[in-house]
Amino acid sequence: MTSESGIKDGTGLIEHDPWLEPHREALKARYRHYRALLARFDDHGGLLGPISRGHRRFGLNRGEHEGRKGIWYREWAPSAHSLALIGDFNQWDRQAHRMQRNEWGTWHLFLPDGNDGRPAIEHGGHIKVHVESDIGPMDRIPAYIRRAVQVDEQGTYVGVHWDPPEPYAWKHPSPGAEPRGPGTEGMRIYEAHVGMAVEDGRVGTYNDFTEQVLPWAADLGYNAIQLMAIMEHPYYGSFGYHVSNFFAASSRFGTPEDLKRLIDTAHGLGLRVIMDLIHSHAVKNLYEGLNQFDGTDYHYFHGGARGRHDAWDSLCFDYTRYEVLRFLLSNCRYWLEEYRFDGFRFDGVTSMMYLDHGLGKQFSSYDDYFGGNVDMDAVAYLTVANELIHTVRPNAITVAEDVSGMVGLARPVEEGGLGFDYRLAMGVPDYWIKLLKEKPDEGWNLHEMYHTLMNRRYGERHIGYAESHDQALVGDKTIAFWLMDAEQYTSMSVLTPSLIVDRGIALHKMIRLITYCLGGEGWLNFMGNEFGHPEWVDFPRVGNDYSYHYARRQWSLAKRDDLRYKGLLNFDRAMHQLDINYHLLEDPFIQSLAIHDDTRQMVFRRGPLVMAFNFHATESYTDLRIPVPDAEDYTVILSTDAKAFEGFDRVDAGTRYPLQKTPMYGCGQSIQIYLPSRSAQVLAPNSRIKD
Repeated sequence: MTSESGIKDGTGLIEHDPWLEPHREALKARYRHYRALLARFDDHGGLLGPISRGHRRFGLNRGEHEGRKGIWYREWAPSAHSLALIGDFNQWDRQAHRMQRNEWGTWHLFLPDGNDGRPAIEHGGHIKVHVESDIGPMDRIPAYIRRAVQVDEQGTYVGVHWDPPEPYAWKHPSPGAEPRGPGTEGMRIYEAHVGMAVEDGRVGTYNDFTEQVLPWAADLGYNAIQLMAIMEHPYYGSFGYHVSNFFAASSRFGTPEDLKRLIDTAHGLGLRVIMDLIHSHAVKNLYEGLNQFDGTDYHYFHGGARGRHDAWDSLCFDYTRYEVLRFLLSNCRYWLEEYRFDGFRFDGVTSMMYLDHGLGKQFSSYDDYFGGNVDMDAVAYLTVANELIHTVRPNAITVAEDVSGMVGLARPVEEGGLGFDYRLAMGVPDYWIKLLKEKPDEGWNLHEMYHTLMNRRYGERHIGYAESHDQALVGDKTIAFWLMDAEQYTSMSVLTPSLIVDRGIALHKMIRLITYCLGGEGWLNFMGNEFGHPEWVDFPRVGNDYSYHYARRQWSLAKRDDLRYKGLLNFDRAMHQLDINYHLLEDPFIQSLAIHDDTRQMVFRRGPLVMAFNFHATESYTDLRIPVPDAEDYTVILSTDAKAFEGFDRVDAGTRYPLQKTPMYGCGQSIQIYLPSRSAQVLAPNSRIKD
């Protein structure tokens, strides 16, 4: 979309949000900054040229030189004094294969195949690059390495030349992305961590995940998997956010072929696979990562204090440098093409976009999104990255993790947006945790609840969620644990009466359902939270004697008929049918019908469906009159109180409420329903009921 004058100048956003008018010139400046960055690539093939093909030039790649086939190795290290490739292939001799430097600071070396046709470096061979620089001689892992493995108990990593003789044979096409908008299904994302997706105390593998978790998620009705911690990271407990090797899939979970099989199998099940992409920062480690690779602190990162993210103990990329842009843009393209990921969840977008990383800011004014605190280079990079991703894969999905509410983040680039498809509705889980910490449910303000769940930037798609991995981390609690705490250890048996568990199970379902219905155009759930997984997430570390007890998922709890977890699992499956059958998540029509804080009721519609919630702790309402938008009978298609969901079964499935020509609250008709305490019902007009 263009501005009213028809000129693409970045001000098209004002047509959707007139409050941006005072910032017209700032929007133009932001757009010019993006266009100037894009123009840097115009003379060299544009976005699909060398700027996004660094992985095909740098690192180790098959090629030719003077008529001979072999392996090229290239490394960008402009301030280094010398480089030499070392490894098993030359007995780690630092003098045997010294490299040459060109005028742009790229070092290169060609290793011809032997006369017998065998490559100089065998598939699986261990390698490093010996770098001599101002900080002294060091053996480093190549920046574009495609595999890195730990070789001893001290945590030493080496690079691996990964070039299998037979490439992985893909069997299934990607399911792609359905057209978005009314009448289509929304994104239903299962957020997962491969390593902790097993029940026994160990690091899970790609193969474990393929065989056990993919069918689980597909059966529940999710249509996308979001994989955390895929990019190689030396410290397992970082949850994958301190990346060292950006082109290497984490070796602790298996081989690259194992990951490809996981993605291929997911595609066969109709699941798209989204990857957590960490381009906001990098690990500080010298021996495993990029820090001071050429001897300077301004090689891949900003020099000095600006290059250090003290709150995260990591380093910040310099998005102005051509080779840094090539590294990051090529990284986007590499994961799309080599592994056939279906998109990315960009981590730490707030940290990227603001010079102070958004730490401690309230973002209470539009002025906060413009001016001297905005890192225009990072904003331009994100915009270009989205352009590239959607050029390489037009149906790719990009999701931004941003807490600031940056204007235009999930709007098209041509109207001045940054081009993301979705943004995470990050304020919603924070709201739920705050409520659970500070107030009993009897004191929850229902008007505030409705407006908080609806409070998102107009015209931008959001992924709604009640909790993610963030709320499951040690130091916080999941919603289930906030609600039931120690009772989850003692009273989850179907034979053990517990008012605390009754309350917790009832509110767990209601919180998730109301967030699902109001919180966005998509949905996200962290694995295990769907059945109220007890306890928190804590990776092996000194403080817990390197235990895996909390770095796992106890899937068996949800499979047991004698425990109440199974009811929450059944509810999660049933909740997704609302989107599968009625395309609820993408339906833009939401209307408040009745909210009564005194009697604890909330009634609203989304699309054709009517949702009725009773948050009262003890009061059930017989013959409760509620307004309905359509002049026909309504039928219960989902009740949180159903026995299958560990409720009290006070409302029969399929209960039909006859139309009454009694006007109410602006609607020309109403119905009378039975709405039990701490329960919710989803009602469909009879003409719209689907099996």
